[in-house]
Amino acid sequence: MLAQLIALDWGTTSLRAYKLGAGGQVLAQRSLSFGIMQLPKTPRVINGRECSDGFELAFDEACGDWLDAQPDLPVIACGMVGSAQGWREASYRDTPANVADLGKSLQTVRSLRGVDVHIVPGVIQRSTLPNVMRGEETQVLGVLQNLPDEAGGDLLIGLPGSHSKWVEVADGCITRFDTFMTGEVFAVLSEHSILGRTQQHSATFDAEAFDRGVQVALSAEGEIGVLSTLFSARSLGLTGELSATAQPDYLSGLLIGHELTALAAVQQRRRNSTHLPSIILIGNAQLCARYSRALDACGFARVTLAEQATERGLWQLALAAGLIDSSSR
Repeated sequence: MLAQLIALDWGTTSLRAYKLGAGGQVLAQRSLSFGIMQLPKTPRVINGRECSDGFELAFDEACGDWLDAQPDLPVIACGMVGSAQGWREASYRDTPANVADLGKSLQTVRSLRGVDVHIVPGVIQRSTLPNVMRGEETQVLGVLQNLPDEAGGDLLIGLPGSHSKWVEVADGCITRFDTFMTGEVFAVLSEHSILGRTQQHSATFDAEAFDRGVQVALSAEGEIGVLSTLFSARSLGLTGELSATAQPDYLSGLLIGHELTALAAVQQRRRNSTHLPSIILIGNAQLCARYSRALDACGFARVTLAEQATERGLWQLALAAGLIDSSSR
């Protein structure tokens, strides 16, 4: 099958490239560590010219051979590549943002190869404490394309990661979203705080330690807040109640538990109900498994996992932008 689109998910730390065929079928994919904050630096010749631009070098590494084989392939990209620190800034679109319409607002940068790279804009929620996303809007679209119309009214889309997003949607629009810096805080605490001094990371997931952390966040002791309960990741180790290998998963459960406790409270307040919405998770399978476990403990009974949301979203945006023939659906 001939390719019809190159789709790039270009974030802060990684670059994922997909070669898509008819209907968005993934023909090939690759992942590189060339996020916008760690671009390649070794110059090389691209299209007959010496090049030292990190974005050009990463782009050529990601899909140069695909373009050699099919020079006319359209290219679409989402994520931090469209930020102010990216290759070309694609301005935010305000909420409520119709995610399908984002395909009509693409920013374009011409690569050294002479190929246009079409960059998806992010979404901004303007309020007392503004909120922004880049890349997640495309994944949300990928999920919505496969939902029955009646499923959107009681749904929350979760995107666990360094900066976890929880997205409310209505009528195909992103209406509101919340961001929790859970993953980044875990990394900082583990690598740069006293909590990391006694931790010993293991390849095996300690479910008991993780569950204990979640339960602490849900308990009466957890009501004092995460800034206080965090110290238990050290004190339980000092008293011999947590082994060194159990401490990282305990800390993970504690932070995720506090995140989801706050999420449940705000969802109940907004809905003026004790009822909690259905959850669809998008992201790394192992991380989503942790969140599924914690969501169940926190009372979110209906949790499912979406696959290939980024690829499907980029395909739909390319269709909306007229980059590929609509008969290829």
